[in-house]
Amino acid sequence: MRNTLTIASRQFRSYFNGPVAYIVICLLLGVIGFFFWSPFFLAGRASVRQVFTLIAYCVTFAGPALTMGLLAEEKRSGTLELLITMPIREAEVIFGKFLAALGLWAVCLACTLPIPFAVSSLGNLDWGPVWSGYLGIFLMGGAVLAIGLMFSSFTDNQIVSFFLSLAVTFVLALLLGWMMPFMSGTVATIADFLSFMSHLESLARGVIDSRDVIYFLSVTGFALMVAFRALESRRWS
Repeated sequence: MRNTLTIASRQFRSYFNGPVAYIVICLLLGVIGFFFWSPFFLAGRASVRQVFTLIAYCVTFAGPALTMGLLAEEKRSGTLELLITMPIREAEVIFGKFLAALGLWAVCLACTLPIPFAVSSLGNLDWGPVWSGYLGIFLMGGAVLAIGLMFSSFTDNQIVSFFLSLAVTFVLALLLGWMMPFMSGTVATIADFLSFMSHLESLARGVIDSRDVIYFLSVTGFALMVAFRALESRRWS
């Protein structure tokens, strides 16, 4: 556990030692601020559900960018081989890197908290859906980051890692939801089950369904397991 926390701490600090964390946070707040507040006063109701939709769009693109170099850059520079020859298990490397990215994601979400507080000062805001929505977007972000880490474990090229993870998260987070009205029958049911937005929308309405939570945790766990196997295979190659 200590090794995991050491790796997570080092990676987390590296985000803020460079421009990555500040760029992501500023872009996130800028996009949400513009697209939420512009039509807010025309809607005539105190609701922040649109915030979670905007954050979901942002993490679809930001997640792959945050994770593309977590293992790919370590491979390219040769430090990964040095790391796995030390008395550190592959699982500790994977969880350490993931916790660092998840910590940054938590910071990003914390920076958006002034928005619901501002909305509550303008009207009667129901805080139940707000907190369940934040739970949903946190879990969705974790799934996106885990997918990005998985693809980063496959290659030593950050650009390849970025576009592969972006393609998968784009389909799961956005494309399935957009295409669902044109689907029918079993295909629509499968798409609804796989769509990140379908599960997020339930949580954003204030309904904490264990199936939605389990879905995001399952995607996260599967992606991390695949990343672990990919990293473990390097020890024997």
